[in-house]
Amino acid sequence: MSAPWINKGSFAFSLPVCNRLICFCLTFALVGSGFSAFAAEPAAETKASERPMNVLVLYADDWRHDTLGVAGNPIVQTPTLDKLASQGMRFTENCVTTAICGVSRACLFTGQWMASHGCNGFSAFKTPWEQTYPGVLRDNGYYVGHVGKWHNGKFPAEQFDFGRSYYGRHWFEMPDGSKVHVTQRNENDALEFLDSRPKDQPFCLTVAFFATHAEDRSPLQFLPQPESMSLYQDVEIPVPDNANDESFHRLPEFVANEANEGRNRYHWRFDTPEKYQIMMKNYYRLATEVDSTCGRILRELRSQGVLDNTLVIFTTDNGYYHAEHGLADKWYPHQESIRVPLIIRDPRMNKDLHGTTNEDFTLSVDLAPTILSAVGMQTPSSMQGRDLADLYAGDREKSKPWREEFYYEHPTIRDKNFIPRSEALVRKEWKYFYWPEFDREQLFHIATDPHEEKDLANDSAHAAKLQEMRARFKELKDEAATEAKSS
Repeated sequence: MSAPWINKGSFAFSLPVCNRLICFCLTFALVGSGFSAFAAEPAAETKASERPMNVLVLYADDWRHDTLGVAGNPIVQTPTLDKLASQGMRFTENCVTTAICGVSRACLFTGQWMASHGCNGFSAFKTPWEQTYPGVLRDNGYYVGHVGKWHNGKFPAEQFDFGRSYYGRHWFEMPDGSKVHVTQRNENDALEFLDSRPKDQPFCLTVAFFATHAEDRSPLQFLPQPESMSLYQDVEIPVPDNANDESFHRLPEFVANEANEGRNRYHWRFDTPEKYQIMMKNYYRLATEVDSTCGRILRELRSQGVLDNTLVIFTTDNGYYHAEHGLADKWYPHQESIRVPLIIRDPRMNKDLHGTTNEDFTLSVDLAPTILSAVGMQTPSSMQGRDLADLYAGDREKSKPWREEFYYEHPTIRDKNFIPRSEALVRKEWKYFYWPEFDREQLFHIATDPHEEKDLANDSAHAAKLQEMRARFKELKDEAATEAKSS
């Protein structure tokens, strides 16, 4: 049922410093006293239960689960997101069901697996717009905005009250001749949305960052803002233990070859120690810039008096290889590729849960039904995910058991030699890979082999486990394509 209030109806530092809404200084003032500006709001006269909840989705790019200070990363500085986690819950086993920009975004909006929404790359998803979370919200009286990356075919500007789509480059030349960084542009547009929105309507804003995605056509790849270049100068970024050719050649031969795009991009970014340090430091600079912009957006919500009546979600579209397995980018079912951060700050959450973590399998397809349920709207039957509030605002004993496994899928991109199709059954202790175009299986015992280096598929001692997981994999694969149609 709908809620009762609803009324139907060239290198970065060579560029000139951009005009900024708030100075992004070398000391990153968010770490200091100014950062606490979004910590809490004075009590409002109107009870939160009597006001429609707003929604803010902070959606970063190519950013894996451990690129957060609060997740234990000893290098990257993410004070805003660390603080957000202290005011909500962080989901440490959150994963995407497809680790690539376009498909994952379709999963976010529709709450469906790729097999159901029909986006097999970067085209428009086939799910009707009125069955997406922005579509449902707008149809039910919300002022709905999207700024930043789209990557699902032509941007449907007519479906948003405030819509601006751009990505692919780190620096843009604006109509007045100035140059602006894509993250600063995200910030400018988000703040404009919040400033200009009708104050008598609830709102939903999705801020779809392009960072930390590389600018693939640039030999420099990661192009942060000039103000960030002092960050990480005097640190050595640790190189993963399996960022080597030995790990690369343990991959199936149709991946472990120089024609594979993951290997090609490894050479762009990581194939010498010097290159690795340059690329990773600039990647982390982009991450800190996103964190800073998130802080400014949250402070604006605080200044408008609506932060404590806003559902805030931070997540990303896919993980990222930092040279593990001798690869770069994402796509395949390894942990580095499929695990992504998720932080939820929900006004309904008991304060005793603030700053806690949850280790259940949560998925990208869960966010759309979570958003709609939070604001009191009926979830379309097409959505295949679950309301995450069951994990932090419901009665776990009364709700149905949470998932302990899930099906992962990824399409072929261009051809099987470029990026082959991959699928998986993912559990916390075991993972089954299937490469359909080569009829190849792999089996990994994650509990003892967290970096997925030892394939046990041909080990007779694990034949029964392989058979069991193969059978369950087929069941979940069928469900991913049929559940939305039969529910």
